[in-house]
Amino acid sequence: MIDFLPFIFIFAFIILQRVIELFVAKRNENWMKQQGAIEFGTQHYQYMVLMHLLFFVSFFIEKTLFNRGLSPIWPLVLFIFVCTQLMRIWVITSLGRYWNIKIIVRPNADIIKKGPYRFIKHPNYFVVSIEIIVIPMFFTAYFTAFLFTVLNVIMLAVRIPEEEKALRNLTEYEGKFQDSNRFFPKFVK
Repeated sequence: MIDFLPFIFIFAFIILQRVIELFVAKRNENWMKQQGAIEFGTQHYQYMVLMHLLFFVSFFIEKTLFNRGLSPIWPLVLFIFVCTQLMRIWVITSLGRYWNIKIIVRPNADIIKKGPYRFIKHPNYFVVSIEIIVIPMFFTAYFTAFLFTVLNVIMLAVRIPEEEKALRNLTEYEGKFQDSNRFFPKFVK
């Protein structure tokens, strides 16, 4: 029972965070579409949303059903989780009104290459990928961590090329990011 309170706190924090992000994304989507932006990836978007919803369902069920307790390395896991939350904020503030959970591209928009985008092309996907491992691992929900890591890899194999294609076709994306890796930081030029 002693580790159930941290679980409820973290679970509620993440859900609240995601709800706030949905409002921010919708506001940004409306603004971008008023500026002539075009949405891409609508075929897979519903599956991505479903995957993320099922992640939370699986995590909740696994934790409450098996209640294995906190990870033996929970301080490290908590540290990584806090770092991902700080990076998430850095990603969102770096993109400003261009941040979204959908693929929405404004033709001829200036490509933003500041904040974490100086180091990798897709820091938001990097953060989400780490979270999908770290959040369940905090509470030893190993099945959820493994299953949704695999599903996330499959989803990103569809989503990232779709996003990059849209950006290449409508912006100067290729020129701005020719020296950047997709997912892992590149510090040396």
